[in-house]
Amino acid sequence: MYKTQDMEAIKMNYKNRKRAYYQENSCLDNFICKNCGCIVVPEGAGTQHRNHCPHCLHSLHVDIIPGDRAADCDANMEPIGVWVRKNGEWAIIHRCTRCGHLSSNRIAADDNPVKLMSIALKPLAQPPFPLERITEKMEKEETE
Repeated sequence: MYKTQDMEAIKMNYKNRKRAYYQENSCLDNFICKNCGCIVVPEGAGTQHRNHCPHCLHSLHVDIIPGDRAADCDANMEPIGVWVRKNGEWAIIHRCTRCGHLSSNRIAADDNPVKLMSIALKPLAQPPFPLERITEKMEKEETE
């Protein structure tokens, strides 16, 4: 039988090979979303690297650098915002619910458009100041 230390070395070697594999190769595995429980399949994503649920847009904290599988956190990453890249492509900003790590992921072709718009509009729906201030400011500018 293997000693505990030998088993740990074998596990680490396997884990490191798996980590390197996804940096060079497509990830076409199905998975069950840990947030909403939906089965997620790569078909329809429009990408070879599905990294979040198209229904709730949650992800998992498994990478430090995309595809490296080097993060040991494995916690849920919630979608907290969207941004637009120079080429006009949208990306989702995810925040790890355990350690707070932030990452950016391209949207996929089959992502829930209502959820994307909800995330994009959240800052407008919940401004950091009373909405009356906008009206007051506009009225003040009209009188000047």
